[in-house]
Amino acid sequence: MLERVYNFLYLFKEYVVLFVLVFFSLVFLSLNDNTQVKRLRTITTVTFGFVNEQLSFIPSYFGLKNENTLLRRINVELADEVQRLREAKLENIRLRQLTGIRSASTHDLVAAKVVGKNLTLLRNTISIDLGASNGLKTMMPVVGDGGLVGLVTAVSDHYAAVNLLLNVDFRVSAKVQRSRVDGIVAWDGETLLFKNVAKTLDVKSGDVIITSPYSNTFPAEIRIGVVLAVQDQPGSLFKQISLSPSVDFVKLEEVFVINHQPDQERTELEKKSVGGRK
Repeated sequence: MLERVYNFLYLFKEYVVLFVLVFFSLVFLSLNDNTQVKRLRTITTVTFGFVNEQLSFIPSYFGLKNENTLLRRINVELADEVQRLREAKLENIRLRQLTGIRSASTHDLVAAKVVGKNLTLLRNTISIDLGASNGLKTMMPVVGDGGLVGLVTAVSDHYAAVNLLLNVDFRVSAKVQRSRVDGIVAWDGETLLFKNVAKTLDVKSGDVIITSPYSNTFPAEIRIGVVLAVQDQPGSLFKQISLSPSVDFVKLEEVFVINHQPDQERTELEKKSVGGRK
């Protein structure tokens, strides 16, 4: 151990001698009461203090930078937490609304989540996360918190495709809730229409349209939409009635599938007649 210390001192002997001399010089200067030495000590102290004050921003800068980084990270984490809480609140509201539908309905309802949308104006469809393994079949009606959504048209083991009300292939027998006027609700690619209503019948803007008890596919009294405008068509015996659907399909995230299937005997009979209606 001593040999290592000796070798180290010998190797850096010039620096060691310089350090010792500087050390003793400083000691002698501090103990010296000479006027010139005191003045030198004062100047040195003031100079050192000034330099230290000017450079004091360096540790403060790095400290503030680290603090700023920490605060930004905390801000991001809090924003993410607020977003998750807001999403949970909105989901809770939607589920309460859907639960209200379920408790008010006399039909067996199965809750499902929307996992895909195809809103192409002419043939709008959605995909849901339930399928044949959950008891779903084609021709089962689908509803949301506002009312009628559509009809199950294809089923796999774990998923199902639903034709929306806004689909050119979709038709549903409907009725004006107030005046009990019958008609057919259909989508023409641009507007949801209440068709086959004679000019003499009582339909007004603001009337609520519901599914008809004459439908073999849909249970009666499911809300479809509200009448936006009623216009007479020149040269036609029928009114042109446009509707606003009760369901916001762009925001649609949860639905209920109604465990309801068409009466096969009635379906076969209507096929043999002039065509029948859904």
